[in-house]
Amino acid sequence: MKTIIAMLATLSLIGVISGGGLAMLSSWADPLIAANKKADTERAIFLVQPTAKSYEPVKEVAFELYRVFDDTKNSLGYALPWEGNGFQGKVRMMVGVSADLNTITAIEVLDQVETPGLGTKVTEEPFRKQFKGLVAVPQVDWIKGVPPTKKNEIQTITGATISSKAIVAIVNDGLVHLRKDLTQGGVQ
Repeated sequence: MKTIIAMLATLSLIGVISGGGLAMLSSWADPLIAANKKADTERAIFLVQPTAKSYEPVKEVAFELYRVFDDTKNSLGYALPWEGNGFQGKVRMMVGVSADLNTITAIEVLDQVETPGLGTKVTEEPFRKQFKGLVAVPQVDWIKGVPPTKKNEIQTITGATISSKAIVAIVNDGLVHLRKDLTQGGVQ
């Protein structure tokens, strides 16, 4: 019986020390993680809105959104962080949109867990550059195996069609929410 009590006491002590250590590590790491996320978001805002000089959060919507401005404080459009499902898991990205919400200025994939060498090609310049200046009305469409013929089309990546389609679906979903909230709230 004494052996069992000693083992339980030892295991309890190890558990308390481990839990306390993890709590201390978490309290130390959380601010660093938040600072890195904020820096990544800011970097992405200026990547998807390259002519922007400043930005401010839009508080009138129910999701994260930034309005971007030129050097004389004229509104250039928006930077919209949005996420959705990819082939392997969640894909988080930043979408740059013109002030009239009709044109995508650029996209940047922030987080993804797609298949290395295939699905990760959605993060590479040849795929992403298709979105620069892309017409987003009525929505972004994708085609497979042939070059785009319409101003609102992108070509999927061979071997990564699901990831390519996922990016298009995330962009379209974000734009639907953006248009709905901005027009209903009278923000635009």
